[in-house]
Amino acid sequence: MQSAMFLAVQHDCGPMDKSAGSGPKSEEKREKMKRTLLKDWKTRLSYFLQNSSSPGKPKTGKKSKQQTFIKPSPEEAQLWSEAFDELLASKYGLAAFRAFLKSEFCEENIEFWLACEDFKKTKSPQKLSSKARKIYTDFIEKEAPKEINIDFQTKTLIAQNIQEATSGCFTTAQKRVYSLMENNSYPRFLESEFYQDLCKKPQITTEPHAT
Repeated sequence: MQSAMFLAVQHDCGPMDKSAGSGPKSEEKREKMKRTLLKDWKTRLSYFLQNSSSPGKPKTGKKSKQQTFIKPSPEEAQLWSEAFDELLASKYGLAAFRAFLKSEFCEENIEFWLACEDFKKTKSPQKLSSKARKIYTDFIEKEAPKEINIDFQTKTLIAQNIQEATSGCFTTAQKRVYSLMENNSYPRFLESEFYQDLCKKPQITTEPHAT
């Protein structure tokens, strides 16, 4: 079922299966799959919201292994629409965007980008080399568990670069993935019901005075 839903919503996440039909029945089937996926996505994000704190009211008590995110104010959430970097700079925004990408089966894009950000901060040559190989096996090589959608030339260049790893090993691939997210997934995230709800200001209701 998951692979079927993947075909309906993958967009920039990979090549579309050409064997998919194109008649009215196929259209109806694809719409049904999209509705099923949307329901699943809303469930995931509702859970995410329930496990986050309200602005100015961080959760107290014993420390938990699960990270707690503070829900942004509508004004803070609206800033995310000004630039993709604004969204990525927010811990809540980043977590919400990851949940959104997971619903589109594209979470490997943001995971690769984050792995590259961590990689660039690495100082030790030994750690740099081991991290480079892990990123390559996780995201770059053919049939990698989280293989990203980049061209063959870039993959070949990376394979050569990691032999003597430097902080710039994945620069080209990271820029490519960033561009894919900024131009495709990011606009869809901004149009999502989840994001629109975050931007809504709570309505202030006043009770009529008794006469």
